[in-house]
Amino acid sequence: MKIASIVGKKNTGKTSLTVKVIEELTKRGYNVASIKHSHHSIEMDKENTDTWKHKQAGANLVVGVGSTTFFNARKEHDLNRILYLLKHFDEFDFVIIEGYKSYNYPKIITSPEVRDEYTIKEVNSFTIDEKGVRELADLIEERGHDIVDTLFANNCGFNNGEAIAKEIRDGNLTTNDLDETHSYMSIDGHVVGLNRFVSDYLKQSLIGVIKTLNLKEYDVEKIGKIEVVIPNENTKQEQINSKCKILINDKNLEINEFTTNIVSSSIKGMIKSIKTENNVKRIDVEIANIIREELENAQITLKTNNHDVKINKFTRGILKETIFAIISSLEVDEEINKISITVED
Repeated sequence: MKIASIVGKKNTGKTSLTVKVIEELTKRGYNVASIKHSHHSIEMDKENTDTWKHKQAGANLVVGVGSTTFFNARKEHDLNRILYLLKHFDEFDFVIIEGYKSYNYPKIITSPEVRDEYTIKEVNSFTIDEKGVRELADLIEERGHDIVDTLFANNCGFNNGEAIAKEIRDGNLTTNDLDETHSYMSIDGHVVGLNRFVSDYLKQSLIGVIKTLNLKEYDVEKIGKIEVVIPNENTKQEQINSKCKILINDKNLEINEFTTNIVSSSIKGMIKSIKTENNVKRIDVEIANIIREELENAQITLKTNNHDVKINKFTRGILKETIFAIISSLEVDEEINKISITVED
């Protein structure tokens, strides 16, 4: 998803330019979303309609569904929150924003007074012709980028979203140079950036769990886009300081501190959900007889605090699929036949 904004002072043709850009991008076959920001109240339905009455009654969010769907929220939401939610609605190629001049997205400006470091082009919206609009759409294709905090390009020596966004705006980097990420996260309304490893890790782990479910009962024929919401207000935050040892085919796998924290936290989380015993200080799990990534006949053993733990078939399936997915995200160079993991506080 590439984002660009059109900003300028009042009566400088922002809306007419926004419309022309959307029309040109749509003509090119792109799926386009738009966001309009105003300092004035924008009402989505008329007085005395049913949805208007719902809002007057006190509803903080009103959804109207008919030939179209609209959302009418009582409060103004942060732009990045809105952009993140758009990812849930559809696979948008571009989001064109009219307004929001204080945000850090590539800007087409219609008046010189709003020029800043994020400006990529100044245009006269009243005199621009078709050729100028096409060139503007070309520029947005080249310089637009996703939510700033989701940008990673470690292969190019960058790991800071702001720095990466600047390189894209300046034409020194393209979105094709960025790390491909498969997962997005928001915590308490704040978008959290996930690099390639964490993105793959979460994706593989979650798919590992989902594969154990009977999805046909829910009319799911294949796993496409996955959306998960986890209410977590009352969960105590614990400090990560566990040791983690991983053996692949009885050979030690070297992992850094960052990966150690992720793997140990995941294993501890899974074991906690099984509710084996209180105050678990050591976890040993082993999966053996894995043949060509086939896990159905693989054997799994689990110990907590050096005590054998009996687990049912369903739980065994979840642990096997999830742990194998976790290890697969580490890009092990050889075929995996056996996995042994020890996590110790």
